[in-house]
Amino acid sequence: MPLTGEYEPSSWEWVADQVRLYESTGGREGGTLEGQPCVVLTTRGRTTGRLRKSALMRVEHEGRYAVVASMGGAPEHPQWYRNLVADPKVTLQDHERVMDLVARTATAEEKREWWPRAVAVWPPYDEYQAGTTRDIPVVLFDPAG
Repeated sequence: MPLTGEYEPSSWEWVADQVRLYESTGGREGGTLEGQPCVVLTTRGRTTGRLRKSALMRVEHEGRYAVVASMGGAPEHPQWYRNLVADPKVTLQDHERVMDLVARTATAEEKREWWPRAVAVWPPYDEYQAGTTRDIPVVLFDPAG
């Protein structure tokens, strides 16, 4: 069952607009970021309890998904990542497919496996990692329940 509760759109208008378009069209529109396929990740805000949605680069391999908590190489983790660390129950939408999942940070071994896949989707991830002292997390998803 998808996460339920009050939805609080992103304060970044372009993100809120993209999520709205993506969800309303099943990903037929708004389904790319910078020309690459994206997914919509729904998390529960760790302080407000409200649902938060983010459009993120789609990294998929053999039916499994990953997202990268890069925030463009910023020194801090993105809010969505902090939210899923606090409550790993998430909903991931890939076009019309909506999945209830449990998020987790990839182990070092899993990151070595998934990082090249992520960079194949979005090459700047390597630049982001090189430009920050923060270890940029790769998030993997397991089926819920």
